[in-house]
Parts: sequence; structure tokens; C-alpha cells
Amino acid sequence: MYAHLRKLDWPLIIIVLFLTGVGLLTIYGIGSPESVISLKKQSVFLGLGFLLMVALSFFDYRIFKNHSSILVILYLLSLTSLIFVLSSQEIRGASSWFHLGPVNFEPIEFVKIISILFLAKYFSLRHIELYRVRHLIVSGFYIILLIMAVIFQPDFGSALVLLSIWLWMIVVAGIKFRHLVVLFLILILLLVGCWFMFLKDYQKQRILTFLNPLEDPYGGGYHISQSLIAVGSGSWFGQGLGANSQAGLKFLPEQHTDFIFATLAEQRGLLGVFILLTLFVLLFWRMIKIILTSSNNFSRLFISGLIIMIFIQVLINVGMCMAILPITGLTLPFVSYGGSSLVSIFLALGILQSIKVRNS
Repeated sequence: MYAHLRKLDWPLIIIVLFLTGVGLLTIYGIGSPESVISLKKQSVFLGLGFLLMVALSFFDYRIFKNHSSILVILYLLSLTSLIFVLSSQEIRGASSWFHLGPVNFEPIEFVKIISILFLAKYFSLRHIELYRVRHLIVSGFYIILLIMAVIFQPDFGSALVLLSIWLWMIVVAGIKFRHLVVLFLILILLLVGCWFMFLKDYQKQRILTFLNPLEDPYGGGYHISQSLIAVGSGSWFGQGLGANSQAGLKFLPEQHTDFIFATLAEQRGLLGVFILLTLFVLLFWRMIKIILTSSNNFSRLFISGLIIMIFIQVLINVGMCMAILPITGLTLPFVSYGGSSLVSIFLALGILQSIKVRNS
């Protein structure tokens, strides 16, 4: 066991623990009774996720690479969970959670990881044939089914993440440039169709508000306006823990989940933001190093998919807090409060560690 633990990528683990530590410290710094409860729950999720990551590192990831039936079963379970969750009670206008006593379980967070595994298996078998359009159509069909189920929740942020994972993995697998151009044209048409057919009025309002948030600062633009105030009030070094007026006095909505980046900026200022983004850059660097030492296409594709999943969520979350992108409800990986998000991403890191150990 000791020899196995030595082979783990400990620099990556340390970076991840620092990221989660930033999240815990930010939640603690809000200073409300609710934040204390969230802090305790998030600490439990962190402990559970860490143990699962270490345990999964002992598991040979090549079982996914060599046995398609396992991934087919996981895919069908994923699709089934996304369909059944539609009948669950709505939270903040979306039916995205199963309610298990005091805990809310969000299946899409685990579906993201399973979709990466599924696509890694599919493309690793067919990467030399990816010039054939049918492989793009078949792989796209699998992902479109998941995306449609997520859209009906509705959760357009997660739908965008699933789409980004698929697009990036076909690029890594070796899609032809002309096929890529055609895909983007099709996606533009689909986005236009979604605007008229699937987007609800409040979602359209979010996009319109993003274009001009100050037009209605106490209505549709409230979230963005308060986020910008929180980020700006942090200045260089922040207001400090417990002194953050926007988050602590609850002017900033969802201060420990969707807008935790704005809370961090208010507490720790530009310095805290710089440290956070540096930690993410270091995380990606360590993951890329594992890609470069990987011995097969499956592991390279899986880690590439995991990188883009984390990157897209960081980009969108930070972008919406800075009023650069519309509000989508995506959390900041490792940092935002949320058990499903934290545990699922630690499971993915467990598979990554299994790859690292068996390539050492």
C-alpha cells in the first residue's frame, strides 16, 4: 500500500486541497448561521470525496478501457437518472435534484464524469476512423440525449458543459477541420432554435440582462449588479473574513454557491483572485503532465475531457460573476458549496490517479 500511495500525484492532491481550502475559508468568512452549517456539510463532503479518490486509485482504470458493457450500463443509468429527476421537486426553478433526507443529490454532476469515460472509450476505439462522419453523428447522438434531458430540467449551464466536453474530445481525437466548421454552423442553428423553442422567459431575461445589467439593477439585473459591487469592493486585498458587506448581509444572492467567486473577491480582493486562478493553472499543468506520460488513447482522452469540464465551469462561473457571461447557475469547481459536485470531481480524480499509478 505504501508503494502505491507514493506513486500518487501528490502535487496535484495538494493543489486540490488548497482549492477546497479556499472554498471552506470563503464559506466560513460569510459569517452567517447558514454558512456555518454549509461549512460543516462541505467538510464532510470533502472528507468523503478524498477517501473515495484514494480508494479509487487502487481500482484499475483499464476495466473501463477494456469492457464496453460497463460504460454502456453507466450511460443508461445516467440517462435514466436525468429523466426521473424531472419529476422531482423544483429548487430555484429547476428539477435537478433527488431529495435524500437532508441531502440533495444532483445526478448531472456524476453524468458529466460518466460522459467523459463513455466518449473516451468510444473515440479511443475509433480515433483512426474519425474522418468518417458516422462516428461524429453516433457520438453526438449519445450526448444529445443527455443534453436534451438536462435542458428540460432546465439546466443550460450543464448542457453547455456536456456539449463542450464532446466538442473538445472530438478535436483531441482528430476531427477534420471541414467537419468541425460544419458542426459549428449546425450548433449556431440549434442555439437559435433553443431561444425560440426551449428557453423560458426568465432564462431569456438573464441573457438580455447580461447585455445591459444596469437597465434593471433591482430586478433582472440584481444578481449581476450585486456581484459586480462585491468584486469591486474587494479592491486589492479584500475586506477580510466576516467583514464582507455584500455576502455577509446577503445583498449578494447564492453567495456560497453560484457567486462564491464574487464572495472570495470581496473577502480577499485581487490578491485572493490571483491565488485562486493560479491554483487552477497549476492544476491543469499537473493534469497535462499526466497526459504526456499516459500510455494509451483512452487515458489521454479521459484526462483531456476532465480538463475541459473543469476549465469551462471555471470560465463560465468567473465570467458570470464579472458580468462577462450570462448567469447559468454553474458552480466553481472545488470552491463552491455542493456535495454532488465535490464528490463527483474527486471520483474523477481517483480515476486520474489510477492512470498515473499504472503509468509510473
